[in-house]
Amino acid sequence: MTECTATQLIDDARVRVTRFDFEPGQATGWHVHAHDYVITAITPCHMRIELPDGENSEVHVAAGDAYRRDKGVEHNVINAGDATMRFVEVELK
Repeated sequence: MTECTATQLIDDARVRVTRFDFEPGQATGWHVHAHDYVITAITPCHMRIELPDGENSEVHVAAGDAYRRDKGVEHNVINAGDATMRFVEVELK
């Protein structure tokens, strides 16, 4: 499984903003979020979320929709769809 492309747009004292571009089957790789964060979907996102306990969940986020999570989340995010998936992540420092 290859990794997606992460493009850092802003990284200052208050926020880190990163755009993620995934081809079908690409993943973020395992990571732990050090900050609270917000994701905004640029395209429809059909994500498979892998958790450390082996549990997987399927998450669908419509283009333009957003969600937030608290720091400490550990996971691997995979594009489980058949089209390119893009979202912007804003980490709140």
